[in-house]
Amino acid sequence: MKHLRSNLVILISSLIISSCSSKTNRESATLQNTATSAERAVIPVKVMTITKSRISRTIDYTATILPFEEVNMAPSTPGRIEKIYVEKGDKVSKGQDLFLMDRTQLYQQKVQLSSLAKDLARLDTLLRTGSVKQQQYDQLKTQYDVTKTNVDFMEENTFLRAPFAGVVTGKYFEDGEIYSGSPTTSSGRSAVVTVMQINPLKVNVNISEQYYPLIKKGMKANISADVYKDESFTATVYRISPTIDSDTRSFTVELELPNRNDILKPGMFVRVSMDLGEVETFVVPANTVLVQEGTNIRYVFTGKNNIAERIEVDLGKRFDDKLEIISANLKEGDMLVNEGQARLINGDKIEIIR
Repeated sequence: MKHLRSNLVILISSLIISSCSSKTNRESATLQNTATSAERAVIPVKVMTITKSRISRTIDYTATILPFEEVNMAPSTPGRIEKIYVEKGDKVSKGQDLFLMDRTQLYQQKVQLSSLAKDLARLDTLLRTGSVKQQQYDQLKTQYDVTKTNVDFMEENTFLRAPFAGVVTGKYFEDGEIYSGSPTTSSGRSAVVTVMQINPLKVNVNISEQYYPLIKKGMKANISADVYKDESFTATVYRISPTIDSDTRSFTVELELPNRNDILKPGMFVRVSMDLGEVETFVVPANTVLVQEGTNIRYVFTGKNNIAERIEVDLGKRFDDKLEIISANLKEGDMLVNEGQARLINGDKIEIIR
């Protein structure tokens, strides 16, 4: 019995100690949380008033020179190549002969057309005298028109000429070989020869959507190529994409680039600079803009009613130790935190010190 009482006392003592310990831990945690809250209750910061500055807006991009036009010249149907008149690298003028296909079928169609023309002329005479019916004449006229259309089509597609002035950049067959229509070019298309227009040239630039209202047809762009360090070229905006790419949030602008002395070549790497004129925008010290770790997200803190608010921003141009920032949630007169912002989280209480 004594032994039972002793065990009971030990059990009760353990429960009391455990209860006290648990209470002590809860009180300690509460005190710690209170201390943490007190520590973050008010964070001293310095602020500056945001105002818009007038700046000269220039945007810079990199791009690759493209031919203004490129055509893979091929006949409409497979056949034997009679003669190719050009070689790779040849300059050609608009309408210059490129190659001739076998024209046996064309000659047969021409003989048939000539015979139909004679028959039609005879029927025309008979129709006037009333010797034949109009229906008979109309049927022959239809046959004549169809044959003539085939002749004109074959004439055009068996003797191909340059559609514009340019340079031959590809020759894929030799005289007498059979053109089968199989892919022959690096792009997977079929051709006997490829012709590029290299004066003027074309430069496509993908520009951020924020500049869409500022880009106008006819605007000028400065082009520089690393291979010609002392040369600069002027291009003109001639086409603007009517849509925005939802993945990249950008739109394509096509520039027409005159090729002075033909020194620029398709495939060259170039830098494109466009002056968008003077605009009013926010320019702030670079140290006020923070980066979310592991991402490309930029943000700033503003102070209103002694509460810190985190606002995500896009960056524009850099001016020495200052940055242009763009955000729909910023307005003139906002108080931007410029000291102590690295310690803030959204919603913190702040004390503005002078």
